Amino acid sequence: SLDSIYDLDGRFCSVLHRLLLAGGLYWFVWVLGPAEQKGKRATHLSGGSIAREKVQDNYKQYWSFFRRPEEIETADKVPAFVDTFYNLVTDIYEWGWGQSFHFSPSIPGKSDRDATRHHEEMAVDFLNVRPSARILDAGCGVGGPMRAIAAHSGTNVVGITINEYQVNRARLHNKKAGLDSQCEVVCGNFLQMPFGDNTFDGAYSIEATCHAPKLEDVYAEIYRVLKPGSLYVSYEWVTTELYNGDDPEHVDIIQGIERGDALPGLRSYNDIAAIARKVGFEVVKEKDLAKPPSKPWWTRLKMGRIAYWRNHILVTLLSFLGIAPKGVVDVHEMLFTTADYLVRGGETGIFTPMHMILCRKPENDIPSSS
Repeated sequence: SLDSIYDLDGRFCSVLHRLLLAGGLYWFVWVLGPAEQKGKRATHLSGGSIAREKVQDNYKQYWSFFRRPEEIETADKVPAFVDTFYNLVTDIYEWGWGQSFHFSPSIPGKSDRDATRHHEEMAVDFLNVRPSARILDAGCGVGGPMRAIAAHSGTNVVGITINEYQVNRARLHNKKAGLDSQCEVVCGNFLQMPFGDNTFDGAYSIEATCHAPKLEDVYAEIYRVLKPGSLYVSYEWVTTELYNGDDPEHVDIIQGIERGDALPGLRSYNDIAAIARKVGFEVVKEKDLAKPPSKPWWTRLKMGRIAYWRNHILVTLLSFLGIAPKGVVDVHEMLFTTADYLVRGGETGIFTPMHMILCRKPENDIPSSS
């Protein structure tokens, strides 16, 4: 009968719909899921060290810091603030961006991954260290730069990050890459590092010291652990000479970057060298690596907008199904909003994430005998 035909047709459409949904989910997760080989899959997104049932509460706690700005400026409050941020974002960063949590100028004809590796290798080349030297990565994340630098230079790299979840991820990646004998990861605060004076042959920070409430505090610690005559290079997040603090649009962009990246306050480009000298460093070189002829570092963010919407649909679905913890959708949306502020900062020229400063600890800074 006609009714039975309609009923059969309805059941066929229902089965077809489910098959398409299942096929779409498979395509999202398994075909498009990993950001890179050996990276995170969407089905494994978590809140880092935070229990899954507390991810949403911790996201709200993160935003509460911005309603109490006096706490952001208090040194003893900032480590917990940054730790919470990286618990929330580490898996999403790995899944959607890769194992190197930083930007790099785009290179015509090269992949994003190649451009990232080049930017990392350049950091250790600045240090002019021998293979087998022991160098420090101050703010190592999950160790993407550490592994590239160890493989490129033959150095032994010791990384420090405040986030325990990142320590575990970095150690896992180091082992998978066969670099665990060259790469060591320590959980700690780079404002109070568990290393002796005059320990390292060189040091670098790639877009990490922006999380310090006072730059002189982290620079002083790095100075302390470096051997006399050794070099330190840092890629700093700063406002440029084009930033106008009286322009509401400029202020809105910079505050948006600060809110979405756990920054106690962006510094001006012209403060960096003075702070380095204040703690005892000699400034060897200073340059904004984002300036021409470098190609825009924010191109990757703009091109990633379609991927964001694809990923956001997936994260929302996984959260609805209970696979991803509640709160992950909010975190993912926050990062997309922040990406827009970063693009605007790059396009207007008022912000750079790669103001490079190369410093030397003087040869005559000899430790006093005890």
